[in-house]
Amino acid sequence: MSVIDTAPTIESLRRESGLPRQEAEILLRAVLGCGQAHLIAHAEDGVESSRVRTAQAWFARRRAGEPVAYITGRREFYGFALRLTPDVLIPRPETEQLVELALERFSAVPSARVLELGTGSGAIAVALASLMPLWKITAVDVSEAALDVARRNALEHAVEVEFARSNWFESVGPGTFDLIVSNPPYVAAGDPHLERDDARFEPHLALVGGADGLACLREIASGARRRLRPGGSLILEHGYDQAERCAALLRELGYAEVAGHRDLAGLLRVASCVWRG
Repeated sequence: MSVIDTAPTIESLRRESGLPRQEAEILLRAVLGCGQAHLIAHAEDGVESSRVRTAQAWFARRRAGEPVAYITGRREFYGFALRLTPDVLIPRPETEQLVELALERFSAVPSARVLELGTGSGAIAVALASLMPLWKITAVDVSEAALDVARRNALEHAVEVEFARSNWFESVGPGTFDLIVSNPPYVAAGDPHLERDDARFEPHLALVGGADGLACLREIASGARRRLRPGGSLILEHGYDQAERCAALLRELGYAEVAGHRDLAGLLRVASCVWRG
């Protein structure tokens, strides 16, 4: 009998993982470098010892609460596979709405100039650059480690994005933009959610937006007025309970056409507006 005959099978590894089936299968696919169809068709195949050890270590990390995306180093966003590290936030489905709204507003502008603030993994910038290759996209982040991840994602998807280290607008080059988009930190300091679920493992620099969660939103909305061309748009993600305060802030700052947009759960999570100049 060969070693492979006595090795754990894919199915036995999954059953022994102690995880929900979907999570265990995602991790197994990453360990084995295969797709779902292979996993099903070869469920009773033996797994070599080195991959067994990797799978078991990954299962243990997940049981301890570490996000699947950090364990595998991958996450899909708007149909694009992105590399991730714990230096960046894990892209959420609700953030895809920022991409959708940008396309909805400017897809007819072939050479739109776009600025993304707080790019993190580069998810938004890479998606927009892939879908609108003639757009001139600048993406900034205060974290050099995050920018390393974003640059790698842009390289892997063969898109052109100008990345720069900047504390919001501080080091952004001259000129105005057709669109400024951001998913900034908007969790209030001391919020108990920071110690729960995925947030325990994510960089708090990218999560915490001051005492009330609105500090970064205020700074971006205020500064964007000087960097948007007349008629340009600002699109911001915010917290599930911040829609009214965010809309009021934008109106106070003189923005027009302030609108809220609901996510798939029906919650207002994105605000958009226009700067008339």
